[in-house]
Amino acid sequence: MKPTDFSYWLTTYLAKYLPAEVGASSNTIKSYRDTFSLFIRFCRQVYNLKPEKITLAKIDKTIIESFLKWIQETRCCSVSTRNQRLAAIHAFCKFLQYEQPELLFPLQEILTIPFKKAGNSVISYLSIKEIKLLLEQPDRHTAQGRRDLILLGLLYDTGARVQEIADLKVRDIRLDSPATVKLTGKGNKTRIVPLMKPMVNLLVHYFDEKKLNRPQLKEQPLFKNRSSGKCNIIGIV
Repeated sequence: MKPTDFSYWLTTYLAKYLPAEVGASSNTIKSYRDTFSLFIRFCRQVYNLKPEKITLAKIDKTIIESFLKWIQETRCCSVSTRNQRLAAIHAFCKFLQYEQPELLFPLQEILTIPFKKAGNSVISYLSIKEIKLLLEQPDRHTAQGRRDLILLGLLYDTGARVQEIADLKVRDIRLDSPATVKLTGKGNKTRIVPLMKPMVNLLVHYFDEKKLNRPQLKEQPLFKNRSSGKCNIIGIV
C-alpha cells in the first residue's frame, strides 16, 4: 500500500515543521495532533473513508465544514472547542500553501471558514457570606486543615489559578513587609501579588509549624502531600 500525500504532509507538519521550524510547544503540537486524530476518525465514521484512503484532494471546504458541524452536534463540543479545531486546520492549510501550490484554491477556500462567536458567559462569584462559610470548612485543629485553610486563603487573596498555587515553592513567599507571593502562570510568566495582613499571619504560623524558614528549604514545594511531593489541590477546591 502506497502512503498518501495527506499522510506524508501531516507527518511532516506534526513531527518536523512544528517542533523544529516553528518551535511550537508540546501542548500545541498535542492539540493539533488531537485535532487531526479526530478528523481521521470522523472521515472513517461519516464518509467511510479509511485513513489510508485520505488524500489532500479529498479535503475541501465541504468536508471541513461537515467535520466542524459533527464536532458540535454529534460530539456536543463547545464553540470554543470547535474554533480550536478550526485553528489547527487553518494552520495546516497555511503550511500546505507553500508545499502544495497546486492546491492553493481549495486550501484558501478552507481558510475562509470563519470562527464562530461564543456567547458571553455570566461571571459567577461567591458572596462574602459564602466565602466566609468556605473558609470555615478546614479543621484548624489538624495540620491538614491548617494547610487547606492557607490554600483556600491564597486562592481567594490572590485570584490565582489552582495550578499556580500548587506550584508554589517556599522561596515564592515573602513575609517581610511588604509581604508578597510570586505566582508563575502560563508560559512561565511571573507576577508579584501583595498579601493582606490576615493571610500573612496565617503563613507565619504555617512556616513556623513546618519549619520552612531554613534556607535549605527554599526550593521545596510550599504545600506537600504525604509523600513529601508537590500537593495536588484539585480535590480540595
